[in-house]
Amino acid sequence: MTTKKSTAGSGRAAKSTQKAKKSTPSALKDSPLRGMVRSFAVLEYLAASPSRVVEVTRALNLPWATVHRTIIQLEKAQFLRRDPETNRYEIGPRLWYVGSAYLSNHRVLKVALPYLSRLESVEGIAMQVVERIGWQSVAIYSHQRVDEDITKAHYGYHFPLHCSSKGHVLLANEDPAFIETYLKRDLERLTPETITDPKVLRNILEEVREDDFSLTVADVQMFTGSMSAPIRDSSGRVIACLSFVFRKTLLKNEKRRDELQERLMQAAHSISLDLGWRPGQR
Repeated sequence: MTTKKSTAGSGRAAKSTQKAKKSTPSALKDSPLRGMVRSFAVLEYLAASPSRVVEVTRALNLPWATVHRTIIQLEKAQFLRRDPETNRYEIGPRLWYVGSAYLSNHRVLKVALPYLSRLESVEGIAMQVVERIGWQSVAIYSHQRVDEDITKAHYGYHFPLHCSSKGHVLLANEDPAFIETYLKRDLERLTPETITDPKVLRNILEEVREDDFSLTVADVQMFTGSMSAPIRDSSGRVIACLSFVFRKTLLKNEKRRDELQERLMQAAHSISLDLGWRPGQR
């Protein structure tokens, strides 16, 4: 009997694949709730990149004393914790407690779980349910067999939207204004295969919208590929996606690739139907 593991809601710290961009949120300049907005900015930065106070200061372009005071207050409240060996601050247990309520009441996950359980025996893949949070695609559920253990495919991992099939599915189905704003950003290249040219990305996103499917190879890690399909709600809006991550050598077997794509599409469609979506509705 093969041992399996599922990491949805497991309480693992969400792991980061990149350092947060060095920019000052515009809300920090004008909002009457500057203290609260500042705290949110610090929390979001440290969620993506555990850092020392001085690094947060540089990234958010704020005075050291202000950042230090904010971080100490958040640490006392257990929203942050400090690693005693590195002096870096990271997300704390109380923030995880607050955030865990999001997953425990998550409608998409509740609807999806019966379909996901039927896919748990599929060999060679990490299976994910993924949402867009800000500029990132974030795995809110992940399952893979213990003997697979594909790195950076566990619950909580997140990547920029222009990277990976899941990011492409989520970005392609966003509002056109959001897409254009995103493509004007400084797009990070995770590997030599990561596409960062806005013109090329626009063409890719158009194909993804038409096909309701995306397949990418080596654009997040050189040894992996992934395929993703959208999950829609009753209004036809894409609210998440189902993703399979695998070692790219799997794609050498065309029959195996086609079988995985069919199972992925069927599961994503079934979840969408149970959420109230009907074919042809967008």
